Amino acid sequence: MISLDAYRAQWLGNIRADVLAGLVVALALIPEAIAFSIIAGVDPKVGLYASFSIAVLIAFVGGRPGMISAATAATAVLMVTLVRDHGLQYLLAATVLAGLIQIGAGLMKLGFVMRYVSKSVMTGFVNALAILIFMAQLPELDPTKVTWLTYVLVAAGLGIIYLFPYLTKAVPSPLVTILVLTGLTMAFGWEVRTVGDMGALPDTLPVFLVPDIPLTLETLLIILPYSVAVAVVGLLESLMTQSIVDDLTDTKSDRNQECIGQGIANTATGFIGGMAGCAMIGQSIINVKSGGRGRLSSFTAGLVLLILVVFLGDWVAQIPMPALVAIMIMVSIGTFSWSSIRNLRLHPRSSSIVMIATVAAVVWTHNLAIGVLVGVLLSGIFFAGKIAQLFKVTSTISKDGRVRTYVVEGQLFYGSVEDFMNAFDFKEALDRVVIDVSRAHIWDISSVQALDMAVLKFRRDGAEVDIVGMNEASETIVDRLAVHDKPGAMDRLMAH
Repeated sequence: MISLDAYRAQWLGNIRADVLAGLVVALALIPEAIAFSIIAGVDPKVGLYASFSIAVLIAFVGGRPGMISAATAATAVLMVTLVRDHGLQYLLAATVLAGLIQIGAGLMKLGFVMRYVSKSVMTGFVNALAILIFMAQLPELDPTKVTWLTYVLVAAGLGIIYLFPYLTKAVPSPLVTILVLTGLTMAFGWEVRTVGDMGALPDTLPVFLVPDIPLTLETLLIILPYSVAVAVVGLLESLMTQSIVDDLTDTKSDRNQECIGQGIANTATGFIGGMAGCAMIGQSIINVKSGGRGRLSSFTAGLVLLILVVFLGDWVAQIPMPALVAIMIMVSIGTFSWSSIRNLRLHPRSSSIVMIATVAAVVWTHNLAIGVLVGVLLSGIFFAGKIAQLFKVTSTISKDGRVRTYVVEGQLFYGSVEDFMNAFDFKEALDRVVIDVSRAHIWDISSVQALDMAVLKFRRDGAEVDIVGMNEASETIVDRLAVHDKPGAMDRLMAH
């Protein structure tokens, strides 16, 4: 548990930078929340209310200060079918249930699973997300839909973003970009797409409501698959983003608390008419690069977002989309790990394949969870292959040629059992066979079955077999699963 002083410091240790960064994030959240609502097939206010609620609540209960959570595309795409077939109320109920599942995951301390995500997968995740962020801006740069002025304003916006910090870093350059381009567009009456063209902004505060659905087992069976998918994908993206922000800020945070925080935020959001969400790597990077480090930045982003869309909607609607496109291009450029391209020839081939496969899977499916799953599976396969290569079996024969000792070294598991079995000469006429596993570790049922098979084959040909040097952990699994010392062992083993 974090101390009260540390928690207070996370709120008040960086007030000015957190507030300014929160302003930038709030403005960048608006078009994304609207776009994600459209993806899910609901009214724009559903995504906007969700972004406000999740950003504010996660500031209080999240485990990673400075990380931005809101409505996201990753969760929105999972809700499309549910909304189409059953309507908004079922989406809200699924959001509440997804939040409860995430709270359960945090209480069961499942945040540890992130230790099994390799650096190559993380790099692929980041690169894929950078590509998706850039691709999401292409509709706003379609020459059949926008005028040449759009390209000029985007270029001007990028110029301000990258050059303004040379003058001063007191004010985040993305915020200056929004103010300058909005002022110029309004002053000269330039015809460019604006935030208002994305959809109608809400004009009332959100209110508490219970999803209007029948409380039956049938309803639960309808929403449960969607809730589980949203909960898993949301936590996966949140924990990945959390690790990235940890690296960017050289700090550590609580993964299990983040699971609980995401769950609380989603559960509460479902009761005010909002859709499920999770951490946003793009917005989190905007926040960090704009100076946001504490909980106040996320709180400010959520609160300012609500004020902007409800009370200042007419002004916000005038923000030109080229300004926001420029900011998101900056985010995509800053997110992409350019060193990973240079390292393709330096890193082990397996690591490069994992990274590229993760990128390809995410970009192809537009689903971050699938890409990460592909990367983790490939990492596991390559790791198993490397461990199997470190395995070996050597043997020596006694002077009279009647006793052979096999020395097993390395990890005996499903990936090395074939080499284990190939090392034995079952046709050799022996009185006694010693299998020395003092330098090995037996891991799984495949290795236990291989050991059984080796012992029984030698015994079938009349040799006495002794297994020596087994460590305590290996002895435990062998005693529980092995059958070579039990009646009818050969018949039982061959039956499988």
